[in-house]
Amino acid sequence: MLPASAVFAGLTAAWMHGLDVEPASPVEIALPGGDHLRSRAGLHVRHCSVTGEVVTIRDLPATNLSRTLLDPCASLPPVDALVAIDMACHARLTDQDTLRHYADGPKGRRGVARLRALAHCAAPAESPMETRLRWLLIKAGLPAPEVQTDLHDGEGNFVGRADLYYPRAHLVIEFDGGNHRDRLVGDDRRQNALIAAGYRVLRFTAADVYGRPEAIVGQVRAALAYFSGR
Repeated sequence: MLPASAVFAGLTAAWMHGLDVEPASPVEIALPGGDHLRSRAGLHVRHCSVTGEVVTIRDLPATNLSRTLLDPCASLPPVDALVAIDMACHARLTDQDTLRHYADGPKGRRGVARLRALAHCAAPAESPMETRLRWLLIKAGLPAPEVQTDLHDGEGNFVGRADLYYPRAHLVIEFDGGNHRDRLVGDDRRQNALIAAGYRVLRFTAADVYGRPEAIVGQVRAALAYFSGR
């Protein structure tokens, strides 16, 4: 049994808010500093104040969304925190302005400086790997690409939506996350339509992101330098 003052927090609260994260190992809770419950197998306890930052979800207390997104900024690598932030943006639960306003609140909170920095990068990415691909480019010093941009041909006809897009270079960057034949055929047809409409397309996989990050950065950097100067 958990104390009556326990509030679900961190990734557990993120799952309760509807984000696609693993919530159960360990369950994360926040407790006031006077409570002596400690972390144990399957339970991670944070002794901190969440006064004014608690909502009720399915009759259970959880940190509100902004506080929920602050917690990963204090405990996880930046890209993992950004994955959760992007999920919330994609679900239209928050946006850059809301996150920046929250980060500009009371000082001294763990993770708040990182949340403030990541708020400027927040975008409605459709998948965690799209976020990881975008973060790789940003960390390499490349401009932040647009996210989920609708693209049209010269006659105004819709030809596709880009995972990532650099408008000046007409450069589309796609994360190839599927291996089902119908998905691959659809992606190939969409790529052909984009190329026919004058766009340039680069496609990368999870193996590229995790195993060949320098190759991704090099190819994107070269494409931007070449096409932006034409």
